[in-house]
Amino acid sequence: MGRLNDDETVRRRSGWMIPLSLFGVTFVLSAVLLLYYLAPRSDDLFNEQAAPTSRSDAVVLSVSGRPFRIPANYLMYDSARTGGERPEIAIFALLPDFSGWSNWAADEFAGNTADSRVVYLTIHKNKLGLKEADKLARVYNDYLADRRGTDGPYGLRQYAFRQDTGYRGEDLFIGPSDAGPVVLRCVKLSPAVPSPSCLRETLLAPGVSLATRFKRAHLAEWRDITAKTDKLIASFRKPAGK
Repeated sequence: MGRLNDDETVRRRSGWMIPLSLFGVTFVLSAVLLLYYLAPRSDDLFNEQAAPTSRSDAVVLSVSGRPFRIPANYLMYDSARTGGERPEIAIFALLPDFSGWSNWAADEFAGNTADSRVVYLTIHKNKLGLKEADKLARVYNDYLADRRGTDGPYGLRQYAFRQDTGYRGEDLFIGPSDAGPVVLRCVKLSPAVPSPSCLRETLLAPGVSLATRFKRAHLAEWRDITAKTDKLIASFRKPAGK
């Protein structure tokens, strides 16, 4: 009799355990599918879209504890306008006077033609940041096809990278300045890259670097771009009221 009762208990438990298990599996699968389709992707979370403004009020930001006061219309992203410490600050300006975003220049800031006048500046953390001369000596020299270089355009010395390096699609240009060499890496014009840019990386302070990017079509203006970039960044570093 006891065994019959035990068998009956097992049958009753089986009767409700199986549907319960199926319900649990269905619930978990539904939750996974819901998260897959509705949860934001990592790109949505971390790739913010540019959101320019014509506001010119100064926003106080810092990178590695180094403060900057930057007018809102120079900041590419709306999140930066809340101020505070940042791993990087994305800025844009328009040649030739390095003006910030404005309603009447909106089309130019949105364009990406080969001769676009937009200059992109990124102030960012860089624990291993090097001065231009040091980076040339420690990094780029090892990848050059010929360290002697050739006479380049616009008073620059031009160097070719070896074909077995990651820089093979770029040219290296070095120009003289009172503060030391100006080192520019410029992407080569090709069918795959019809709108190439030049990049300059400088050290602002220990742990803080500046990347400057402009279109290769404006390489002739490298001296003016260098001077005005330095002047603009210096204006962002001034204390309030000065």
